[in-house]
Amino acid sequence: MLTFQAFPLGPLQTNAYVVVDATRTRAIVIDPGTADPALLRKVAGLQVEAILLTHAHFDHIGGVDELRTKWGCPVYLHPLEKDWLTDPAKNGSARWSDVTAPVKSGPPDHTLADGQKLQLIGETFEVRHTPGHSPGSVSFVCGDLVFAGDALFRRSVGRTDLPGGHQDTLAKSIRGKLYTLPDDTLVLPGHGPETTIGEEKQENPYVSA
Repeated sequence: MLTFQAFPLGPLQTNAYVVVDATRTRAIVIDPGTADPALLRKVAGLQVEAILLTHAHFDHIGGVDELRTKWGCPVYLHPLEKDWLTDPAKNGSARWSDVTAPVKSGPPDHTLADGQKLQLIGETFEVRHTPGHSPGSVSFVCGDLVFAGDALFRRSVGRTDLPGGHQDTLAKSIRGKLYTLPDDTLVLPGHGPETTIGEEKQENPYVSA
């Protein structure tokens, strides 16, 4: 059975996730906001098969290049944001200079498509395109887990006032791509505590079921 651990990283306390396979030999990293020492210790000695990005805002990508260089692992990102990794103006780090230095890395190795199924660490990760917070936002579904990035939070949703954001689009993504998951699906968001699909359908004040 796979295990996972969240690492709230950087000035915005962005949740990076290390997901480890049942044999405790292989891992993937989702949204490494920084190359934090605790995160690096977690994956030390493991084969990191991939870095999965829910989207490419600066607070989700700051550790990409260090991890990719150290572990030789490919980076996956939706094509609508493939040039955000290389451009601080697009990933927001140039805009938020009071919060971060410019963030820049190499382009993704692979792009993602809605409905794609990634076979990693002996598990299947289904890609669901969930735009609205950003145009290339995706969520990764694995069994009874969904890594939702900044689409859906506990009792909240991702902000839509940034370039490429759109409130109605986000609500449509949540209803059509996340609320269709079983109620007991554990939601692992890009910020804040975990929740479940059933809880959010009942309690989220921003998007009704």
